[in-house]
Amino acid sequence: MDFSIINKFYKIDKQLIELSEEAYYNVQMQFGQIEKIKNYNQLKVLKSFQENKVCDVHFSGTTGYGYSDVGRDTIEKIYSSMFKTQDSLVRIQFVSGTQALSTMLFGVLRPQDTLLSITGSPYDTLLKVIGLKPGGNGTLMEYGINYKQIELINNDFDYDSIRKCLLTDKSIKAIFIQRSRGYTQRRSLDINQIENICKNIKEYRDDVVILVDNCYGEFTDISEPSEVGADLIGGSLIKNPGGTIALTGGYISGRKDLVEKCADRLFSPGMGKETGPSLGFNRYILQGLFYAPHIVAESLKISVWSSYLLEKLGFSTSPKYNEKRSDIVQSITFYSEKKLIEFCKGIQQGCPIDSIYEPEPWDMPGYSNQVIMAAGSFVQGASLELSCDAPIKEPYTAYLQGGWNFESGVIGILIGLQRIRKMC
Repeated sequence: MDFSIINKFYKIDKQLIELSEEAYYNVQMQFGQIEKIKNYNQLKVLKSFQENKVCDVHFSGTTGYGYSDVGRDTIEKIYSSMFKTQDSLVRIQFVSGTQALSTMLFGVLRPQDTLLSITGSPYDTLLKVIGLKPGGNGTLMEYGINYKQIELINNDFDYDSIRKCLLTDKSIKAIFIQRSRGYTQRRSLDINQIENICKNIKEYRDDVVILVDNCYGEFTDISEPSEVGADLIGGSLIKNPGGTIALTGGYISGRKDLVEKCADRLFSPGMGKETGPSLGFNRYILQGLFYAPHIVAESLKISVWSSYLLEKLGFSTSPKYNEKRSDIVQSITFYSEKKLIEFCKGIQQGCPIDSIYEPEPWDMPGYSNQVIMAAGSFVQGASLELSCDAPIKEPYTAYLQGGWNFESGVIGILIGLQRIRKMC
């Protein structure tokens, strides 16, 4: 990128431009690794399209019950081919990653079963699904499903505690793994860590179902959790696999018997995967999936570059620019509520949509603290488009994610930093 042209369009401090160029120069090795992963995943997606004979006819949609939707069924075959699973459920009826994960939990678990989370407390929006926080109706706990959790140790699984728990509590039916960090300071879990724990779990209890929240992680590596031992994975189409094109939707992929249970939970027992109209959304889902490896790579480049730049400016970042990544999320700790808010407002100002508005902290449903969310996106809430959100609590950490392209990410970040400088 030629940083010298930025001031033809935006008034950015000269020192920030110089630091941006320095950052860009020093992260080229990391960019090269990102390109290798992108190339692999792009060919994987292309081959899956070709093997499943995608044609123009698959773009059409169904209404009503959604019977015999060949486009929808082909999309699910592509996901299974791509994730190397027996079956998939890819539907516009999922409005969020939380709903897809909730469907997984309710599909697999029954009264008196126990869910064991081995990555500590799940993401905020799942706490009400489980029943750990008030405000939700029909939670897992209301249905007599028990819950236990084991914390990570030094950002890895507590193998001893997991083994003891599995051997002593036979009611444990499902194990939950959250791949991404959520609103925490821990690093995201990489594929090798997930593979090791899956093998370890199956040595002691091959009857338990391993569920992975794959949100923000798709296409950040050459393998997915479903390829290394996870029984089910789930996520949102307005995150990575939707490629900024899918207008809504989510997916569940894994063992056929488990996917069928999830389909019955989503729609109705006995109807399951046979129903669910696509309403003309198939083209968006297919086109988004085809774009996804490239846009995920752009998002990773934005995160790597911003990590170097912000660290240079004295802020705390995670991951560091040269650390291995397993999701698209970049955390930035400002240690100041005002700086955090100004940065998020700058991200909003740099977006192509709603740049005239300024985000403010608000009581967002499902979250314990007020949250500020900057997202001038074409699709409401689309995390793969440039966004930055943060709970308003110490140490005032923002979570940057996504980006249609590297250039737009650079502008949003620089405007955010410029706003911070003006307030100092």
